[in-house]
Amino acid sequence: MPFLPVGGQAVLEGVMMRAPSKIAVVVRRPDGTTESMEKPFRSVTLRVKALGLPVVRGAVSLFETMYLGISALNFSADAAAREDGRDGAPAKPPGKAFAIAQLFSVVLSLGLGALLFVVFPAWATPHLQKAAGLEGRAAFGLIDGALRLLVFMGYLLLISQWKEMARVLGYHGAEHKAIHAIEAGVELTPENVQRFPRLHPRCGTTFLFLVVLVSIVAFTIIGRPTGIGPHLLRIACMPLIAGIAFEFIRLSGKYQDVPFVRAITWPGMQFQRLTTREPDLEMCAIAIASLKLVLDDPTVVRLQREGGGTRDVSFVQ
Repeated sequence: MPFLPVGGQAVLEGVMMRAPSKIAVVVRRPDGTTESMEKPFRSVTLRVKALGLPVVRGAVSLFETMYLGISALNFSADAAAREDGRDGAPAKPPGKAFAIAQLFSVVLSLGLGALLFVVFPAWATPHLQKAAGLEGRAAFGLIDGALRLLVFMGYLLLISQWKEMARVLGYHGAEHKAIHAIEAGVELTPENVQRFPRLHPRCGTTFLFLVVLVSIVAFTIIGRPTGIGPHLLRIACMPLIAGIAFEFIRLSGKYQDVPFVRAITWPGMQFQRLTTREPDLEMCAIAIASLKLVLDDPTVVRLQREGGGTRDVSFVQ
């Protein structure tokens, strides 16, 4: 069975899995028990024809994935905070102040990302060009892109060295292994799942690497920004760049056996060595439990019956 349209994301002590019409999250609580959440979710790209067009669907899917990821993280954090000590009563649902604070943190994160990933390289590149004696649009684009790649690598290195993230990265590896297992059609047991590689071509890390590659071409065409307007134009192009990278991810899922496609995705998969860890059997069991909750999705059931199908699906997180 070469493919099933299922992706996922690691959360705090758990895994979220997503199928075309539903998502599920399973987490392990501090007392060793598990807690799960299921809810229907159908992408707006499937409901609004214009939003399902190539490139556009990638930008839309990116924001949808961010929304679902934040919801899953909130659920896992809430489950982790409920211990069997105090009254056994469930935690109170977050209030409006919490929602506002969360929105502010998302906006702040996106703003810092734009500054580090878009504005800083464009500001630093002319100084490096002058020091190296290089001129021209092509030199600017290459140096600008190299700085963006360094920012990306620094971000991944920081995550990989953050001790508190070690278990999340382990669940990330378990999620990838579970996806590999279901695509291979093997029985979903922790032992079987653990045998598969922790790297996956549709991972969000590979997607981000492709964003870097596409941005080098796009920003070279745009040229050197000389004021606030051109900087804002570069930032405004990021959803378009993400949409193009998304299409590459779709193609990589469909044509992974083609040498050129493997060559394009190989560097991104190597970066996954920083964003995943080898999981233990308990982590694999959690990934399996979450995966099983979405396997009754009608599209997944049909493709399982047919023995595979189109690889038209969002990227694995």
